[in-house]
Amino acid sequence: MGLPNRDEVEGKLDQAKGQIKKGAGRALDDPDLQNEGEVDKTKGQVKENVGKARRKVGEAIEDIGDKIAR
Repeated sequence: MGLPNRDEVEGKLDQAKGQIKKGAGRALDDPDLQNEGEVDKTKGQVKENVGKARRKVGEAIEDIGDKIAR
C-alpha cells in the first residue's frame, strides 16, 4: 500500500472537522451545527474514497508498467 494522497488526507481532516462540529452541535443543542458536521463528515468520506481509488488505479498502472519493462 502506497502513501496516502492529498485527497485521502483532506478527506480524513474533513471527517474529523465534521465529527467535532457534530459533537459541538449536540452539546450546544444546535441542530444546524450538527447537520453541518454530518455534511462535512460525509464529504470527507467521499473525498477519502476518491483518493483511495485514485491511488489504487495509479498502483495498478505502475504494476503494468513494471511487467512490461521485464
